Amino acid sequence: MSVRLSVCPSVGLCLSVSLFVPLSVCLSVCPSVCLYVSLFVPLSVCTSLCLSLCTSLCLSLCRSLSVCLSGCPSVCMSLCLSLCLSVSLFVPLSVCLYVSLFVPLYVSLFVPLYVSLFVPLSVCLYVSLFVPLSVSVCLSLCASLPRSVCLSEGRLRHTTTGEAYAFNAREDLHRWNQKRYEALGEIITRYVYQLLETKCNLTKEIVPVDATAEEPRSFIYLSADAMSNPAKLLVLIQGCGVVRAGQWARRLIINQDLDSGTQIPFITRAQEEGYGVMVLNPNENHLELERPAKPAPLPSPEASDEPAEKRERKDDRESKKKRDFYEKYRNPQKESETEQIPIRENGSPEEHVLYVWDHFVSKAAARNVFFVAHSYGGLSLVELMIQREAQVKNRVCAVAMTDSIHNVWHQDANKSIQEWLQQHCRNWVSSPEPLDTPVEPMLSDCPRVSAGSVCDCGFNTPYTFHLSLSLSHFLSLALIFSCGVLLHFSLASLWMVCSDDVTAREFALNSGLGL
Repeated sequence: MSVRLSVCPSVGLCLSVSLFVPLSVCLSVCPSVCLYVSLFVPLSVCTSLCLSLCTSLCLSLCRSLSVCLSGCPSVCMSLCLSLCLSVSLFVPLSVCLYVSLFVPLYVSLFVPLYVSLFVPLSVCLYVSLFVPLSVSVCLSLCASLPRSVCLSEGRLRHTTTGEAYAFNAREDLHRWNQKRYEALGEIITRYVYQLLETKCNLTKEIVPVDATAEEPRSFIYLSADAMSNPAKLLVLIQGCGVVRAGQWARRLIINQDLDSGTQIPFITRAQEEGYGVMVLNPNENHLELERPAKPAPLPSPEASDEPAEKRERKDDRESKKKRDFYEKYRNPQKESETEQIPIRENGSPEEHVLYVWDHFVSKAAARNVFFVAHSYGGLSLVELMIQREAQVKNRVCAVAMTDSIHNVWHQDANKSIQEWLQQHCRNWVSSPEPLDTPVEPMLSDCPRVSAGSVCDCGFNTPYTFHLSLSLSHFLSLALIFSCGVLLHFSLASLWMVCSDDVTAREFALNSGLGL
């Protein structure tokens, strides 16, 4: 249960101060008061009575002596004698009685009573009352907190309202919403990188391996045993687009959770089963640099002839138009012109996969290599087979594809590659059918089975790809048919010119041209 239990210490402290401390004080004071009233007060009263009796006897004796003495007032004598008797008799007698009677009684009665009664009572009250109360209060407080604090569930929530992400934060500003979505995607990318390094314990490896500090470069992620594991190595390749290393689909991360849209569950499962792991980054293939701003055009000589007031009014109107346009289509990020500098030997997903194979996978110690390729990653893998067919067949044991858009016909894969794909590959595609239900293949390359879900990832789905392919084939056939009809019409016209009218018209009618 992912709740912020950091509130428990504060709640526990409040409950301790408000409930347990007063209860402890009451339980501690009450026995002391009872013992004081039942033992010390009677003892003190008896002692006081005895001392008062002794004092009265002493005073009466002093009065009788004062009569016999001449020149000393009886009252002064009696007071002096009372003071002397009090200091010499009452104080030592009180101390002796207190030490000899009350202290032993207190030690012999109150301490055992405190240990035998108060300590067990305190423990019982604490366990039976305070602990359940603390837990119930903490859980109720944590349940009332926004769900945005539940980051361990991997779900993106608003920090104030607890609601899921909404693309249309501003209904009338689509461009603003799009840039906000892109900015959020960049934050998610950095967060996934952090999880790969902290949660999955992967390390970043720079590509090209011999890149200098000045040139553009990319990176991949490797587990600690990716190059040294002698048994098994798992290689993950995502699709094309904005997703980076460790991500399958940004839309799933934002709208569902991290487990659905990232490769972290695959990495964790592979590490638990003893695989070395290699996470590729095929979409990080260029460096974007901001182009320097163009210098402002110099004012034309004709404009300098205009009066100053007219130019100011004109500039105000133009600036107002620019402000209105900006307010309507403003962005949270400043848009600027950029230029893309390709990364050496990694300028495309296909080049990246080939480079990682040559410099990392082929040099790994694992006897058995496994691939998981999503969407465009399947196309990149087939291209790798075309370039390194013998090496791939010797090292790769199995390939799991998900909604792969590869096409063995368009990529000119030979028959041996197609046969190898049939035996070693399987493509899980979006389908409402139950999981692993065979799906009719569109091409005879590898078996297709249902993924048990319907994908909403846009252009990356194979259905959209094959639909566009079918439409292109249809348009091509229509164009060829149109060209044939035009050629036929041209031949018929030429025949009409070169022969007599009757023969030409009969030819045209028989040809179905309706002339």
